[in-house]
Amino acid sequence: MSVRAPNSDDIQGIAIDFGMTLSDADAESFVGLFKGLLPGYEAIDRMAEPKPRVKYPRTSGYRPPPSENPYNAWYWRAEVKGAGEGKLTGRTIALKDTTCLAGVPMMNGTAVLEGFVPDIDATIAERILDAGGTIIGKAACENLCFSGGSHTNQIAAVHNPHREGYSAGGSSSGSAALVASDNVDMALGGDQGGSIRIPASWCGAYGLKPTYGLVPCTGVFPIEMTLDHSGPICASTADVALLLSVIAGRDPLDPRQFECETNDYLAQLREGVKGMKIGIVREGFGRPESEAAVDEKVRAAAGRFKKLGATVEDVSIPMHLDGVAIWTAIAAEGATDLMIKGNGAGSNWQGFYPTAMMEAYARGWRSRPDDLPDTVKLVLFVGEYMQRFYHGRYYAKAQNLRRLLRKAYDDALVQYDILVMPTTPMKSQPLPKDGCSREEYLARALEMINNTCPLDASGHPAMSVPCGMIDGLPVGMMLIGRKFDEATVLCASQTFEEAGDWKSM
Repeated sequence: MSVRAPNSDDIQGIAIDFGMTLSDADAESFVGLFKGLLPGYEAIDRMAEPKPRVKYPRTSGYRPPPSENPYNAWYWRAEVKGAGEGKLTGRTIALKDTTCLAGVPMMNGTAVLEGFVPDIDATIAERILDAGGTIIGKAACENLCFSGGSHTNQIAAVHNPHREGYSAGGSSSGSAALVASDNVDMALGGDQGGSIRIPASWCGAYGLKPTYGLVPCTGVFPIEMTLDHSGPICASTADVALLLSVIAGRDPLDPRQFECETNDYLAQLREGVKGMKIGIVREGFGRPESEAAVDEKVRAAAGRFKKLGATVEDVSIPMHLDGVAIWTAIAAEGATDLMIKGNGAGSNWQGFYPTAMMEAYARGWRSRPDDLPDTVKLVLFVGEYMQRFYHGRYYAKAQNLRRLLRKAYDDALVQYDILVMPTTPMKSQPLPKDGCSREEYLARALEMINNTCPLDASGHPAMSVPCGMIDGLPVGMMLIGRKFDEATVLCASQTFEEAGDWKSM
């Protein structure tokens, strides 16, 4: 590939977009000046780009037919065996289809990326393989991951394994459905607004959004650099702890990890909750969208910790209610700049840039912008409008306010070891019908995120733990811990898990 020299019309077009006025002579002058810089770009073209080495052999795999994919939870099946032995030997893992696996197609749920085949393994995929795990495919996810429901994937909606026709939650919809239906031992999800915890809650799995920066996102399609999280979805707390112990840790290629403190997540699992103080966050209950039965189920589950030796009290964190607004401004404007205008990578950060993915995605969405989902179009319209007319002021203010949001949780976590609230204010909802209104389509994508998204802005570890059933559908209890104290969250989850079968609670 070589850089084409611009002509005066190219320069005039750019000038017009930025509100400048150039004469024809001005434009020609800038064309000449531009040409003087081209040798540098030609030199970059000739250089070999350093990329992470692909260590393990694999074949490209196949898209599974309906007979192998009853919940539409798989995007692609392909087996990649890792090292001969390690922590994950004998375990099967599905990667959310935002995660690069070299030689295996990746779609990120969207038509504008369909056909793309990565040339690298994401850091977390490589760590799984190094630990002896076997990756057996890519789990379906929502269209560019902008949905807490499971109806936006370009190919097909993902169904809840507990009830056909109901949402599996999103955006890591396939990951949770595959774990809940025993198709895989473990799965990886991503979480920018609740996308690990929501599907874990609705499918009856254990899903952990780690502390921001604990798990690297190198080679994972981003949404917003200050909201991106990757983490485990598993059928048990112990498996979450095991997978986290493999994928957590510093990666010099990921600038999100300006802080990173790992721990022995397995060692503390069975220490119990005796002596712990657990705070039930009032503001997580009784929301306008809350179902009373879900609130009641989560309160009863939290109360079980008393019998296990913990102190359980109500606590008020009023700013939890403001977290949605703070998250919205960051997500809308930040995602517009990074994921849309920045072609999935943006600029002004040091680390590994997945150039092949950037190029494929840019060619896809810029040639077929109408194929972007309505969820992303809404974000684009909001984000670009706020940037054009308010010049990033609200994004910047929201970033400043997130420190107060983080402090509000931190202050409560001085008094309490764990905070508790419903993961989602309601249980799984029916998938919207084909041809539904745009308003209904978007409502089913966003109505469940109000308890989860503030924790993406604050960066605290938060885990959805199944705690009961209502009308045959799972309910999730969210456990929130101090930064980099996943071990305490996992210990509380393990103690609750061992106290009884959640399906009969």
